[in-house]
This record gives sequence, C-alpha cells and structure tokens, in this order.
Amino acid sequence: MILKELRISRHLSQEQLAQMSGLNVRTIQRIESGHNASSESLKCLAAALNVDISTLNQEKFMIDKKSDNWQKLPFVLKCWFVFNFLQTRPSRESASRIEVIGHISGFAFCCLGFISEAALVGGLLMLATAYLYHWLKWQGDKYGIWYDPESAQSS
Repeated sequence: MILKELRISRHLSQEQLAQMSGLNVRTIQRIESGHNASSESLKCLAAALNVDISTLNQEKFMIDKKSDNWQKLPFVLKCWFVFNFLQTRPSRESASRIEVIGHISGFAFCCLGFISEAALVGGLLMLATAYLYHWLKWQGDKYGIWYDPESAQSS
C-alpha cells in the first residue's frame, strides 16, 4: 500500500492525515507499516487524500507526470529523477555524498592540473558536477521531494 508515499507527497504528517480522515494516528501508523486496513478506513483515507481506493491499494508509487507538482519542477530536476533514481526514491544524504565526493576529487584533480591539462579538465568537470548536485539539493529542499530512510524505519 502506498499510503505513506501519498501522505509524504502531500507534505502531511501522520497526525494531520489522521485529523483530516477522522482516524486515529495509531491506525495510520499500522496501515503504513503494512497491516491490512478495513474498507471503512480506506474510504476515509481515500476521501482525505482525494484519491480512489484502488490508488491506495497500489503496491508501488508511480510519479504522476501530469500532476501540478511534477509540472512545476525544473527540467534539470526532472532529468535527474529519470536518470539517477529510476529504482529508488532520492535521499538528501545520497545527493550530499555525491556533492562531497565531487568537490574533493575535483579539487584534487585541479591540483594535478599543474602537471596535466587533462587532469585540470577532469577536475573542473567534477567540480561542475558537485555544484550541480548542490543546486539539485537546494531544489529538492524547495520542492520537498526527499525520501528519508530513517523516518521510514521509525514509522
């Protein structure tokens, strides 16, 4: 069931969803952790999230490319999702790791640029990649697209 993904994509806490749906927070937590939901609970959740019950029963969360949130994303960020995160949802931590590795290796290769022009070009490309990931992290924060694996385990 994709309840958690739907809730997160709408920037709702479990408490907010419980209040909107008229259900108990503990009920939301149980459903998100994989327990079966009653048909009445599904109806309440579907109404609160403005989706069909069949959508709630899906096993995998697919990006709705016709949604307003997707349409608002800059083209570069859309490409980033398509090429880098086809199988998993992006985490801010993974983007930060790529940014740090790009900065460190880019700086190292730029220093080697005193010896070799090819190393300088490689270093500049790595630095450009690091700055691209820095910008993409900022965009991810702005649009609230990050997946937090730690909060997923604690819920």
